[in-house]
Amino acid sequence: MKIDTLTNHPPTVTVAVDNPPLVAPIYQSVKFTFDELEEAQRHAQGAREGYAYSRIDNPTLRQLELTLATMQDRTHCVLTSSGVAAISLALQALCKLGDHIIVFAEGYGPTRAVARRVLSRFGVTHSILSIEDLAGIEKTLKATPTRLMIFESPTNPILKIADITRLCELAKANGCLTILDNTLAGLHAHGQYPIDVFVHSLTKYANGHGDVTAGAIISNAELMKTVRGEVLAMGVSLDPHAAFLIQRGLKTYALRYERSCENALAIATFLESHAMVESVRYPGLKSNSQHALAMQQMGNGGGVITFDIKGDESKANAFVQKLKLFKLASSLGSTESLVLPPSMIQARDLNTEQRLWAGITDRSIRLSIGIEHIDDLIADLQQALS
Repeated sequence: MKIDTLTNHPPTVTVAVDNPPLVAPIYQSVKFTFDELEEAQRHAQGAREGYAYSRIDNPTLRQLELTLATMQDRTHCVLTSSGVAAISLALQALCKLGDHIIVFAEGYGPTRAVARRVLSRFGVTHSILSIEDLAGIEKTLKATPTRLMIFESPTNPILKIADITRLCELAKANGCLTILDNTLAGLHAHGQYPIDVFVHSLTKYANGHGDVTAGAIISNAELMKTVRGEVLAMGVSLDPHAAFLIQRGLKTYALRYERSCENALAIATFLESHAMVESVRYPGLKSNSQHALAMQQMGNGGGVITFDIKGDESKANAFVQKLKLFKLASSLGSTESLVLPPSMIQARDLNTEQRLWAGITDRSIRLSIGIEHIDDLIADLQQALS
């Protein structure tokens, strides 16, 4: 072959079955080929397994999908390009014209934005309720045929714990699907509950290193047929290299999550006793009204803390500015500890009543706790508070 042909058709290197690599390779190829036309046709007809085009399926993505589904005690997973894409596509796949859904004031703002800005254009209505108002949820479900409810536990950023058992009971009794954004609790949590669909931002704890955006929709076979079709139609599949980085990050997932929770409990305890702190929202504290429910459902308090500083918003901003180890940045679940001031966690899309449900004040500060040494983290908080 001439050089311009050779460089486009390099020699094939095969690995013996009894000599596999310890880490799976990155299949950074858009296209996969078949030696025989008949086999390509059988694959296109669904008569054999294999790969053809990475937007549809890819071995690197498949390995990560299987890992995540198993972690969440389910059978099927679809990867997306971001956590918001996972939320949006799950809702779009499972809703149709005339449906009604329930979203919550305590939770991730973009979830409500999808309901308001996207689904509403296609004739899907929604109600915004409080995750604590079980009577109101039951009343709405009985009064209005509801396709699904999507909620978080713990909620972001105030860390309320949803009563998952009761929500599932209410939903099932009224023919309503449940979607749990399980990002803050983690892929290892809540699989024992009869949640219909889980969504995750893999950007957070799954990857853990702040260098990949990705999402996942996890469920069992029947619902996932519809969801996978929506993902393929919208073309938001994940890049193989990003999937590889997340799979690599998962190797330390359990260690990172455990360390983050340990640090968070120590920091919450420190903040609770500090004279400059008005209140601490952290379900791992025994003083928290939902501590028992959190321990029952999660077994820990998680790696995020929200607290109110004494004073006003200027005092909160001054505290944030003084921090050195805690970096001012969005997101959570990284190895580094992060902080967000009141202005960056406010739920501006809510009305006055709904903001009271959300519980965010002009003194509320959210901390995402990393894996640094606890003494250094507390020292940084101490110097900023003083």
